[in-house]
Amino acid sequence: MKTRKKSDLDTQARLLQSACEVFAEKGYSDATIADICERAGANIAAANYYFRDKANLYAEAWRQAFHRSLEIYPADGNVPPGASPEERLRGRIQSILQRIADPQSYEFDIMYKELVNQTGLLVDVMQESIEPIRRGLFVLMRELLGEKASDLQVQLCQMSTRAQCFDLIIREQRRKKSPDGKKFSSAPFLDMDADVAVLADHILRFSLAGIQEIRRQIENGTIPIPQGSKNISRRMAVPLDQDILWPPKSPISDNENNHFQVWG
Repeated sequence: MKTRKKSDLDTQARLLQSACEVFAEKGYSDATIADICERAGANIAAANYYFRDKANLYAEAWRQAFHRSLEIYPADGNVPPGASPEERLRGRIQSILQRIADPQSYEFDIMYKELVNQTGLLVDVMQESIEPIRRGLFVLMRELLGEKASDLQVQLCQMSTRAQCFDLIIREQRRKKSPDGKKFSSAPFLDMDADVAVLADHILRFSLAGIQEIRRQIENGTIPIPQGSKNISRRMAVPLDQDILWPPKSPISDNENNHFQVWG
């Protein structure tokens, strides 16, 4: 069996790192293989050899960025499995916030560009990479809500908790586009770099208050069982053994609510 030369591995690694940076800055449409190769100090032939084409390089760059983030900030927040569900939820919230706040964590920058200008090229790699984290959060949310909660109720609480974290993606993108990295609004807001723990604590308290109230209503029988529209049922109320991802690979109409449902 042939062993790859260190120089080959270095070239491939440089191309991946460069692709992460370029796709995070420009998005898929505006990035070029020439840009990526120039930054990596490699030639286009090397990029074609290792990654075949731009679409494959795009997917592999996101995969690299995602796994690098998880190596630094594990999805469980390094909270042990035996901890209380409240502590474990805080660990997951903090992990997401840390990954968003890290300027070297390109996964969210690439994802944001994909949401703005959808290609569908990340659907498979995101499903493969994120699904285990999403399932873990589902199980944790089920533990907090109790066994009487329906799958849809669990998924709605899961979505609501994640959404508080992902608002920060929009804030960070606006900040990056503003002159000298200044805040885009004059309204006071926490410093992402310094106050991740403060944000994690707030999102935890806010989420637990809602989760505990919903659990109380479920157990008292005072909360209606959500039936959901056809769209909600199609996007969220599906068994756990089926794949859940939004947006789909094909283009969707402007009146659809475009967002990924699997983010962990």
